Amino acid sequence: MLKFKKKGLAITYTIIHTIHIFSVFIYGGFLFIDILFISKMPQTLSPEENTKAREAIMMHVRKVVPKALIVAVATGLYMFFQVFGEISDSGMTSFQILLSIKASLGLCLGFRGINQVFFGIQPWVFKKHYFPFTLVVMIILLSQFMYL
Repeated sequence: MLKFKKKGLAITYTIIHTIHIFSVFIYGGFLFIDILFISKMPQTLSPEENTKAREAIMMHVRKVVPKALIVAVATGLYMFFQVFGEISDSGMTSFQILLSIKASLGLCLGFRGINQVFFGIQPWVFKKHYFPFTLVVMIILLSQFMYL
């Protein structure tokens, strides 16, 4: 359990953490739905129907999901700096190592999201959502192992 010196900081952290969880649900949830369901639409729809249906969905997704990713990364950075702590003379703890790996993976996703939202740059490689989904799963697993 995290301990804060000031009560206001604990409340702020809880609010930021809640926002982080919701934004991760939005981003990760879309990746999950896209990989398991939307990508399977060509099996039952004609190419024209598939294009039309996918664009109808993606028109709304593009407005929310990349921004949710940026919120997730920004709130994640805030939490990182709140809980990382000082590095002792004996080196980083396993918590700090796993948190650093998790933050690095999150920043990779964030770089991709920032390019899309602010610069209109689509991913150069890994145009499908398998790579970001894999990173999200790894981040979730790391977040579970950090506190062991």
